[in-house]
Amino acid sequence: MSENANRHLDLPFATPVPAPDGCAECCAEANPSSDPGVPIDPGRRAALSRRVRLLVASTISYNGIEAIVAISAGAVASSTALIGFGLDSVIEVASAAAVAWQFSGKDPEARERTALKIIAVSFFALAAYITVESARSLLSADVAEHSTVGIVLAAVSLLVMPVLSYAQRRAGRELGSASAVADSKQTLLCTYLSGVLLVGLLLNSVLDWSWADPIVALVIAAVAVREGRVAWRGQHCC
Repeated sequence: MSENANRHLDLPFATPVPAPDGCAECCAEANPSSDPGVPIDPGRRAALSRRVRLLVASTISYNGIEAIVAISAGAVASSTALIGFGLDSVIEVASAAAVAWQFSGKDPEARERTALKIIAVSFFALAAYITVESARSLLSADVAEHSTVGIVLAAVSLLVMPVLSYAQRRAGRELGSASAVADSKQTLLCTYLSGVLLVGLLLNSVLDWSWADPIVALVIAAVAVREGRVAWRGQHCC
């Protein structure tokens, strides 16, 4: 075979352009069997797209129920942490809906940037709300009451959300969808918030430490701002 023919055959598998922030290495770790230089088989791509849609639908459904329960329990217990957690679920629904909209079209890649912008705004809105509510909780003299429903909800979310986040992140990386990966990080952030909420509710119930969860929540808000900036720039590992 001639040198020109060899060159021609090598073109589809040319060395890919390096992704920012070590994304290529990150994706290789997440899916060792994939090669960034080889296009995904159309059948595999279709299967991954269906998986992402299913995971997004599951996330929207769970977060919808979570929002109703958290806001209702928060109103009963006068807990700003629970109400904030419920509103966080509403924001996550918006993020997941953006990904669902993206993958409902014939060409999801064409909607990628718009979906990322929506996810970024969701992160910023979440961070802003957490910051305001945390400040109000710290400055307010009101003490939230014990909430068994809130404790159970936080514990369940702490188990469910990591599973949904991991599955969507894995599928998004293999598919090469930055928006799916970004939304999985939004879901992972909910896991951190669930842990903070659970610890805060338990400390408030057992030790009367009403200031515990807003302090840690401010750290979560800082993480949300960082993830929002990354999503806005389209730099998520995929």
